[in-house]
Amino acid sequence: MNDTLLKDRKRLRWVLLLSSSYFVAELAAGLYTNSLALISDAVHMLTDIASICLALVSLWIASRPATASKTYGYLRAEILGALFNGLLLWLIGCFIFFGAVERLRSPVHVMAWGMMLVALAGLAVNLGAALLTRAKQSEEGSLAVRAVFLHVVFDLIGSFGVLAAGIVVYFTGWTRADSLVSILIGSLVIYGSWGLVREGVDILMEAVPGRINLDEVRGELLAVPGAQELHDLHVWCLNQRELALSAHAVVKDAADPDRILADMSKVLEHKFHIRHITLQLERNSRTNCQISH
Repeated sequence: MNDTLLKDRKRLRWVLLLSSSYFVAELAAGLYTNSLALISDAVHMLTDIASICLALVSLWIASRPATASKTYGYLRAEILGALFNGLLLWLIGCFIFFGAVERLRSPVHVMAWGMMLVALAGLAVNLGAALLTRAKQSEEGSLAVRAVFLHVVFDLIGSFGVLAAGIVVYFTGWTRADSLVSILIGSLVIYGSWGLVREGVDILMEAVPGRINLDEVRGELLAVPGAQELHDLHVWCLNQRELALSAHAVVKDAADPDRILADMSKVLEHKFHIRHITLQLERNSRTNCQISH
């Protein structure tokens, strides 16, 4: 199994343990204190547990080797899992938002001290989960782990919000603070998950990765001695870490195609970290070509 995928799965198992333990405590406390903010955050935590399980399954599938029918393997399984997680975050945000609006219309009694105690525990749990997943937040990191990290960050924000609402209710008795914090949490969840959904869709649509400048790639390939023209250039993601490229290059008649292939491949791998390369070379006279995979 790929070492990166193995480390990702190990991190997620620890996050799953922390999240599951806290979910039980927060849900019980939310029901006891009659706090919508706590119950909403607990429901969000439940979906976090589901998202972590989904991420673990998708990473397991992604680690499976290529087959005769799936020559790239199952790399995009983690993309599908991350995209589903992003859509799940939207659903959660809407659920929290509408529940909070209803409570604004009909305020209920909230046990503030219980909210604050659970929120403090939530801060500790979510901070630990964030530390376990934050190391994977580079552009080349696993999208599945980034999806879980987003869930954790929103839980951390939610815990801060619940704590703030508890303080307001405790000292002022204004119970609508509980609902207003829930609306804020729901709005942040919807807004913050947009990037995850957009990136997942871009990968599935085989869009040019955001970190790749196609004009720069074209310029570097044309700078290889012997290269004369470049067309049909395509760059896309197999997953967050693996990039692929295909292109047709016209070379001078006197050029050595083997050397050009080697130079172009070296540029693509070392400068742009593209390792799945398909280059078709054509002589200027169009009498010969060579393909490299």
